Amino acid sequence: MLALTELLKDWPCLVKGGSVRVEVKGITERSDEVQPGYMFVAREGKKSDGLGFIDEAIERGAVCIVTDRMTDLKQKDQVAYVFVADCLQFLSHACARFEGNPSEDLTVIAVTGTNGKTTVTHFIDQLLRSMGVKSAVIGTLGLVIDGINHNLPLPAMTTLPPVYLHRTLRYCRDLGITHIVMEASSLGLSQLRLDHCKIDLGLFLNLGNDHYAEHGSRLKYKKAKERLAHLASEVIVNGDDDFCASIIRKTDKPVMSFGQNLENDYTIELLKSDQSLTEMIVQHEGFSTFFELPVSGVHNALNAVAAISALEHLGFGLQEISKHIKVLKLPEGRLQEIRGANGVHVYIDYAHTPDALQAVLKSLALICRGRILTVFGCGGDRDPGKRPEMGEIAAFYSSIVWITSDNPRSEDPQSIIHDILSGIGEDTTRYLIEPDREKAIKQALSEARRGDFVLIAGKGHEKTQTFAKETIHFSDYEIAAKCFEEMDEEKTVSE
Repeated sequence: MLALTELLKDWPCLVKGGSVRVEVKGITERSDEVQPGYMFVAREGKKSDGLGFIDEAIERGAVCIVTDRMTDLKQKDQVAYVFVADCLQFLSHACARFEGNPSEDLTVIAVTGTNGKTTVTHFIDQLLRSMGVKSAVIGTLGLVIDGINHNLPLPAMTTLPPVYLHRTLRYCRDLGITHIVMEASSLGLSQLRLDHCKIDLGLFLNLGNDHYAEHGSRLKYKKAKERLAHLASEVIVNGDDDFCASIIRKTDKPVMSFGQNLENDYTIELLKSDQSLTEMIVQHEGFSTFFELPVSGVHNALNAVAAISALEHLGFGLQEISKHIKVLKLPEGRLQEIRGANGVHVYIDYAHTPDALQAVLKSLALICRGRILTVFGCGGDRDPGKRPEMGEIAAFYSSIVWITSDNPRSEDPQSIIHDILSGIGEDTTRYLIEPDREKAIKQALSEARRGDFVLIAGKGHEKTQTFAKETIHFSDYEIAAKCFEEMDEEKTVSE
């Protein structure tokens, strides 16, 4: 509990009614989460307005209502009404203070980028833990400590809202964790979720063609990403990416860069990359260090160097880091491999943007000795402009493409597929249309022969498929594994 006066201390506001000495037992922006003694922040959202839920919050026991609009409210004497300039900013401040500002006791590394956030955060965490540091990851896969997902009641968001973020940071601090590695999404940054979280190091990976519709424009998307440079004490950027490189010119914070171009502070020289191994040299300050990565692909080499540069920046030497590099393991749903008894290799990957899909397919093309068969779709209610581009990329690298559904949400799956088809030329490849994702996966695996690679892209670790009126359990990995089992059983029976 914390007195309302402590939450409002040093924060410009106007209080009407109630008592500022009341004890606040929790903070929420959802009326259905209100319990007796809670503060309810009635902010305006995209789908609903918190002002319409004030009565419900009070009935459930709210002792304080916060809003950023001076509207005529039917105030109740026992409830304090707090008027602030911006609910999002206040919510971030209040949640951090309510939990005791736990980020101040932690070393926090935040990673942003259209692609690669999950992989890089887990690479950093794996290296830290290998070198004896108690660390945790907060991101797309939830809260992961010691490589194990802690099933806390958290929303399925890449970057947690302040109510959950600071509560989770306190939970980690109380467990003795000293380092937090988190994903910083553009939506999380634009909604000020990290504004009162002390960030020691911010990593910028790339800027691709995604999330424009959610932000309103490419410019707003870039502005959202740039916020991390203002929040972090120090910054590391991918110097090969134009947007990331522009951060160097725009910030007065200490900045380092990594990439393949020689002008970067950490320069990568790739020596070899096959199905399970990448050899490279990282040059920094005139010294060269050899790294043997247990992962494949140029994009994963860049992800690894982003993690390596972060560790070096935290005080670990490159030679020391190189001794621990063997611990790196791709997180769930990132080029997650299933090998069938028939010599077919299946890869499950979260690639749901043009850049990510091209990076994965390009990596597979370098090591595949057979055909590449691709199963993918595009999400509904999300950036329709990327659909034809992803269709073109899939067709370029694949012998056969199955175009299917990927969380169609409120859109007609056939309409999404039509958008994808507009990017596929009639003479480029053979493509098949199967809106039922499970059927598409089974068709691809049935078609595959020894030496072929099957890429199932777009959903990765996700365990659900979202339609207009329902959300069902669905896992690409489970479907593929079950299909292989059934094929093996059929083969055994026939023999």
